[in-house]
Amino acid sequence: MPSRRVGLIGCGTIGSQLAIAIDSGKVPNATLVSLFDVVAENAQSLQGRLEHRAEIFGDFDRFLQSEIDTIVEAASQQAVRSFANSALASGKDLMVMSVGALADPHFLTELLDMAQKHSTRIYIPSGAIAGIDAIRSVKNFIGTVTLTTTKHPKALAGAPFFAERGIKPEEIMQKTEIFTGPASEAVKLFPANVNVAAVLGLAGIGPAKTRVRIVADPNTKTNKHDISASGSFGEIQISVDNVPSPGNPKTSYLAILSAIECLRSICDDSIRIGT
Repeated sequence: MPSRRVGLIGCGTIGSQLAIAIDSGKVPNATLVSLFDVVAENAQSLQGRLEHRAEIFGDFDRFLQSEIDTIVEAASQQAVRSFANSALASGKDLMVMSVGALADPHFLTELLDMAQKHSTRIYIPSGAIAGIDAIRSVKNFIGTVTLTTTKHPKALAGAPFFAERGIKPEEIMQKTEIFTGPASEAVKLFPANVNVAAVLGLAGIGPAKTRVRIVADPNTKTNKHDISASGSFGEIQISVDNVPSPGNPKTSYLAILSAIECLRSICDDSIRIGT
């Protein structure tokens, strides 16, 4: 298949690791050609780490007009809301890392309509959890599904939840359940921490019906996600204990690795494994 020319939105820790993976040949049949970040210094810093020079764009419209056919978003939920419609309308396929933005059903419908209108595709990596193939397969037979996410308070720091509740994460001294509610609410209160809740919701019975528990544990050194689903199909129990991403404890390393694999599958369709 023709080589994919990739443009990257977001040149922070996660975006940089994705860019380096493409640049170093870990994603066959892909070439990183364009970088966009609202913080120019991020793009400049990343460009200096690449063996093959990718062009930096400070204006999103000019970024869209560059020689790219696939866009990878690795910035934020706000970036998805700001740029996804234009990306799809310009005829580019889009891979979304900040999946929490898609928990809004009205916004998701907008994007799906835009993708259909312009014959483009939206790709969502499985992120820091496992078993998404199984959840998708039984989604019409699920009665309940719950995600329990356990992270160190430092990995949750900066989430709007703490400011709204008047809680300081550094003052949490023992394992504490700090949130329980639907995935659609969790991704708003913890936008940089539980994008997997949106992935699970979209794969299964929807973000509004998917229950999320968030546990802050000052003694943990990993990011843990436990999924429990039951229904007429039977039961699914999944547990993933993740090493935090290098340089970004808010994100599990598996989330980056799954994005690399997702992009690889987009760029090379000679074999496809799984549902």
